[in-house]
Amino acid sequence: MIKNLTIKAVFSALCLLMTLPARSIDEQGRFVLVIDPGHGGKDPGAINGKSQEKVINLNVALKMGKLIEQNCKNVKVIYTRKTDVFVELYKRADIANKANADMFISIHTNSAKGKTANGAETYLLGVEDNRTSANLNAALEENKAILLENDYQAHYEGYDPNSPESMIIFEFMQNEYQKESLKMATFAQNQMVKSAKRPDRGVHQAGYLVLWKSTMPSILVELGFISNDNECRYLTSQKGTDEMGQSLYKAFKEYLDYFNKQTEKAIPATQAIGNRNSDGNVSTPIYKVQFMSLKSPLKKNDKRLKEYANVDYYSENGICKYTCGDTTDYNEIIKTRNEVRKKYKDAFVIAFYKGKKISVNAAREIEAKNK
Repeated sequence: MIKNLTIKAVFSALCLLMTLPARSIDEQGRFVLVIDPGHGGKDPGAINGKSQEKVINLNVALKMGKLIEQNCKNVKVIYTRKTDVFVELYKRADIANKANADMFISIHTNSAKGKTANGAETYLLGVEDNRTSANLNAALEENKAILLENDYQAHYEGYDPNSPESMIIFEFMQNEYQKESLKMATFAQNQMVKSAKRPDRGVHQAGYLVLWKSTMPSILVELGFISNDNECRYLTSQKGTDEMGQSLYKAFKEYLDYFNKQTEKAIPATQAIGNRNSDGNVSTPIYKVQFMSLKSPLKKNDKRLKEYANVDYYSENGICKYTCGDTTDYNEIIKTRNEVRKKYKDAFVIAFYKGKKISVNAAREIEAKNK
């Protein structure tokens, strides 16, 4: 019989899967990245002499975040912690969820019983076939941080970090953002190997609680092994901090470029109903508010077409997506969106450029370059 696994746990996992929200750019048109330095405060993580995992994680996280803030103007960086404080695992994911983050990156340092294990590896949520593998053990060790939380049973649906059998809960889950998570994990792993010259331990899946609770593309990075004296000296040095931070920054930049290209793929803005169409005649991005999606177009005399100015629609994956507003002024479209949300609560801003739908983040970058 499987221990510590309740029907509630399985049901909660399935419910979480079905209620994952779509990712979203923030109100200023920025990509939202949450960086999570693992452990902290009363939870030092893995230790080797006076060296503590929590310090390594934080130093690399701050280095990575600083580079992004300096070089990626339309990215908002949020940290789960910027100092040596204890943050519960569920609260780390909650920070990202409440921020409607577009990416969650948790930074950790590995440890092993032997002192020869070395190298970097990257994880996304899932369960690999071999439950007795090192990947399982790594996840179990990281998940033990919940034992330092008050009433942890209430937050993790009966999960027991001391019981490998509890990992079955992750087999009922298929992360909606697995493709994007894998893409970011691959970029991170490649950069740590290429730029920081870390031995390559590959990209894997494992049942990390901090990834389970996050509702956006999410990865967990293991920078190296603190239990390996040589690697410990590297990771605690300024050189190690700089190189690892730069590697993760470069990886994120690769993902951001990928993200923008995905949303820049040609999606024709067809069947314009309002006074103006996104036909590519304007050299600056055009912002609209998307407020309704239907399987077929509305009749031209439908009263909903008269509710707002410049109502039109575009077709995407066989769905008619209705928009209103038509402006090159981002502040103006935010006002329009706020007005539309009085009736259509899920209304959001989209952007077109030269006849193509692009991400709001990409549109803001084009604006910045044109100034």
